[in-house]
Amino acid sequence: MQKLSWKKLMLQAASKSGRTTFWLLRIILPISLLVRLLDYFGALAWLAGFLDPLFVNMGLPGSTAIVFITSIFLPLYAPLAIITSLPITLRELTILALMCQISHNLPVESTIQAKTGTSFWAMTLLRIAMSIVVGVLLNLILPAEMGMPLFAQGNIETATSLGTLLMLWLKSSLHIALLILVIVFLLNFLYSMLEAYRLIPKLSRAIEPLLTFFGLPGSTAFLWLIGYIVGLAYGGALMIDQMKEGKVTRSEASLLNHHLAVSHSVLEDNLLFVALGVSLWWILAVRFTIAFAVVWLRRFWLTLRSRRITF
Repeated sequence: MQKLSWKKLMLQAASKSGRTTFWLLRIILPISLLVRLLDYFGALAWLAGFLDPLFVNMGLPGSTAIVFITSIFLPLYAPLAIITSLPITLRELTILALMCQISHNLPVESTIQAKTGTSFWAMTLLRIAMSIVVGVLLNLILPAEMGMPLFAQGNIETATSLGTLLMLWLKSSLHIALLILVIVFLLNFLYSMLEAYRLIPKLSRAIEPLLTFFGLPGSTAFLWLIGYIVGLAYGGALMIDQMKEGKVTRSEASLLNHHLAVSHSVLEDNLLFVALGVSLWWILAVRFTIAFAVVWLRRFWLTLRSRRITF
C-alpha cells in the first residue's frame, strides 16, 4: 500500500512537471536567445553607456553598468561571469551584488509573476527602483575600505560568430531544460508528499510568526519557502497551481509577489556571491529589510485606498 502511494505521488508529480517545464521553457528560451543576440550586436553595451553617470554616483565604476544591464535580462550566472573579469573592490562588489540580486532575469521572472495576477511592469519597476535605492544607501553606509574580493580575474566565453552564438545558446538551453525539469519534479513531488501526509498546515503554523512579521498571510507559507529555496520561476509555477485550486487568493499572491520580488532564492543567489567574498550578513540584512518595507508599504497603501473608496 505504501509503495503504491509513493508511485502515485511520483506519477502525479511527473505529469504536472512536464506541463510546467514546457510552460517555463516557452518563456525562458526565446528571451535568452534574444539577449544573446543583443549582446552580440553590441546593444547591451550601448544601453549601459547611459547608466555610467548613475553608477559613478553610487560609488561604482562606470564599467559596471554593463553588469547591471546583463543582470536585468539574464539569471545571475551571466553578470557573475562579467564581474569576475572586472578589477573592482570588495565594497564595489557588495553594492553590485545586492543590486543584481534584486534585479535579475526580469523578463522571465516578471512574466511569471504576471501570470499570478501581479503587473509585469509594476514588478519590473519595483525591482529596478529598489536596486537603485539599495545602491545609493549602501554607498552611504558601507565602510570606505573593505579589501578585495576573493576571485581572480578570468576570461568570459564569447561568441565570435552567429553560428558559435547559436551553439552556445543551444548548449545552455539543453542544460537549463534538464535543470528545470529536475527541480520542478522535485518541488511537485515534495508538495504532493506534504499534502498527502497533511504536513502543510503544520509547516504553515511553524513559520506563521515570521510571515506575520513580514506582513504576509499564513496561506503563503509553502510558496514563501519555495521562493526562498529555488526562486521565483519555480515558485511562480506552483503559485499558479495553488491559485487555480483556490488555496491562495489573488490578493495574497500579490503580497507574496511584492516580498519575493526583492528577496528570493536566498540559498543559490547568496552562495554565488559569498563564494566571491561578499558578507552573507550584509546580503541577508539588506534583502530582509527591503522585503519587510515593501510589503508593509504596500499594505499601508491598500488600506488608504480602501478608506478613500469607503468615504
